[in-house]
Amino acid sequence: MGFADFVTDAGLSMLESWVTSRSYISGYGPSQADVASFKALPGPPKVEKYPHAWRWYKHMASYQSEFSSLPGDPSKAYTSYGPEKSEAALNPKDAPNAAADEDDEDDDLFGSDDESEDEETKKKREENLAAYKKKKEGKTKPAAKSIVTLDVKPWDDETDMKQLEDKMRGIEMDGLTWGASKLVPLAFGIKKLQVNLVVEDEKVSIDDLQQQIEADEDHVQSTDVVSGTNRDCSHTFD
Repeated sequence: MGFADFVTDAGLSMLESWVTSRSYISGYGPSQADVASFKALPGPPKVEKYPHAWRWYKHMASYQSEFSSLPGDPSKAYTSYGPEKSEAALNPKDAPNAAADEDDEDDDLFGSDDESEDEETKKKREENLAAYKKKKEGKTKPAAKSIVTLDVKPWDDETDMKQLEDKMRGIEMDGLTWGASKLVPLAFGIKKLQVNLVVEDEKVSIDDLQQQIEADEDHVQSTDVVSGTNRDCSHTFD
């Protein structure tokens, strides 16, 4: 029967179940099936309630500039995709084997592969599949970033916190962006500097950054990571 509406909980639950074991609505890559389903949604699903649907939605949003060039039939409605039975979507334990499904869906995307097709058709299908895989491999993935909060502690209450912060923000690293900061009382009139920053995980080592900050021995006694959240996986570490 395909997907139901994406406004009700039932419809969104069906989508959530469908993309739990799939990266795309049909096949191994983005297609017009994803475009139709994406456009049928009024907005991103709630990540707390539909984490897999939210992940799929955000992933497809990165392809919006390529929607018109993605393979598939743009005239098909989103309701023509999805599970054949609503029970399969709402009860994942009853769903068919995901790997077998994706194999069938990939055939739908690039044409069937059976003994009855002629050599010309088979050659064309293989060329289309090879061209698509090449395009997919060449697509640049967005850099993984983390939002980090650091505590920077001075030696005593006489430390010039303005100079401390100026020297800290003077540190420049590729992939590092300084954010807001504030002074937080500790004890005996001493205040620590708490600062937020965004780093590209593959370019910036938090340990190296802390060492550079602590190199200002005239002002900095120590640094600590208060918290950090990876933007891609929503993983929080302390």
